[in-house]
Amino acid sequence: MNRFLLALLSGFLFALSWPTYGQPLLLFVAFIPLLIVEFFVRNSDTRLKKWQIFGYSYLTFLIWNFVTTSWLRFASEFGAAFAILVNSMLMAIVMVLYHTVAKRTSLWKSCLFFISIWISFEYLHLHWDFSWPWLNLGNAFSEHYKWIQWYEYTGTFGGTLWVLIVNVILFYGTLHFNLQNSKKLLKSYGIWALTLIIVPILISLFIYFSYEETGKEVNVIALQPNIDPYDEKYNIPNNQIAELFIELSDSKVTDSTDFILAPETVFAYNVKLRELENALFKYQLDKYVLEHPQVNLLTGVSFIDFITDPNKVSAKSNYYRDSIWYNDYNSAILINSKDSTQFYHKSKLVVGIEDLPYQSILKPLVGDAMIDLGGTVAMKTTQENRSVFTTADKEFMAAPIICYESVYGEFVTGYVRNGANFLTIITNDAWWNNTQGHKQHLSYARLRAIETRRPIGRSANTGISAMINQKGDITSSLPYDTKGALSGTLHTNEEFTFYTLAGDYIARIALFICLLLGLITWFRRPRTIL
Repeated sequence: MNRFLLALLSGFLFALSWPTYGQPLLLFVAFIPLLIVEFFVRNSDTRLKKWQIFGYSYLTFLIWNFVTTSWLRFASEFGAAFAILVNSMLMAIVMVLYHTVAKRTSLWKSCLFFISIWISFEYLHLHWDFSWPWLNLGNAFSEHYKWIQWYEYTGTFGGTLWVLIVNVILFYGTLHFNLQNSKKLLKSYGIWALTLIIVPILISLFIYFSYEETGKEVNVIALQPNIDPYDEKYNIPNNQIAELFIELSDSKVTDSTDFILAPETVFAYNVKLRELENALFKYQLDKYVLEHPQVNLLTGVSFIDFITDPNKVSAKSNYYRDSIWYNDYNSAILINSKDSTQFYHKSKLVVGIEDLPYQSILKPLVGDAMIDLGGTVAMKTTQENRSVFTTADKEFMAAPIICYESVYGEFVTGYVRNGANFLTIITNDAWWNNTQGHKQHLSYARLRAIETRRPIGRSANTGISAMINQKGDITSSLPYDTKGALSGTLHTNEEFTFYTLAGDYIARIALFICLLLGLITWFRRPRTIL
């Protein structure tokens, strides 16, 4: 049995399963070739087994990461290489840890550890400083969202658990067939696996077709200015952006329009936080809402705030010169004719370009050659809580989700728990050109709609802007690389899903099991296991 070919097979199965081009059913067998490699290496007489496991696993995950996320190179070649190589390494280390435990315990316990450690790894990727959850397994069903309507109970970790359990069952059956030539056992495991694939899909389809949207209608316009972020975005004065904002809005605005959304950092030209109310573009927007008093403008702004008092300097502040620091914000604001301006400063930052972890170690090594997933090159200052933008009559409460934040399921539930009855996503995906990057980002938004049962209005600088209902259907959209405005009607929702209340409970349970099994087996001697 050629272990190299098996590792290759796993890699391509993962790669061919990913949205928006792939078939996620392949995920249910993608781990099996790699698990077979690990099993036979573990029970062989060869030396350096851990290094062999690492090598084969690295090959598998390098293929997966490269095929699915190589679009990062359009923003930064160094950043793409760093993300692909390091994430592949981390995944390979997970397999080495599984191997270490597997050789000390029974097969079923080792499989349980494998499930729990992979989920724990994905959970780590949602919370540590090098967060990169793009390839978490539960995301793979975003294009086949009718299969996973039960994410409102489990979140994406339900999808990860689903994939892992089926892989383990089929792996178990494959081993018995190879070692005992038992077709009966293989058939039995195959039936179990097929049942575990089909039944959740049938349950989901029942939920999808029986689900009815309720709530008040909110009429939303999403603007798509289609500004080149490399050559134009940071060179166009804000008053000209405001003129474009008004021009696009006028093409769709009516007396029933409630919200107009504009993309992340669309106003990016040297906006000083403390001088916002005196800015010309703010006057232009204020004038527009006076002419349309029912409208709420939700837009992205890049703010800067200079600090001269050392006591107000935070870990996220940037040094300017001569004892002057500044806070750099990637923010959203809400403007209407009745309230003062509402603010939200992006809280979940893009690693490298908005937040450099372990600066004392990495800055001397990588300098400014870091990954760019959208935003501007500076350490961003954040806020801890999830702000919710509220209309004057308290009828509509919008979650101002900014770009990369929309990839984090439990994070988004924080907006809902704070009162949001519909979601907005403002983003700038133009950094990645017309690749799978912006398509996957849009596709993942469907998962947030299902998890929270909140509709989404999405405004993207170059596209794809879209309206998404509570079931994850994209009801309307604007094509990529198109200037325009998209109008749609969404239905708000005041009810909390189970996932909104419980969050990533599956991951927390898995983390406990992982630590428990790891401790139990740590001091056991290696043994040969069927």
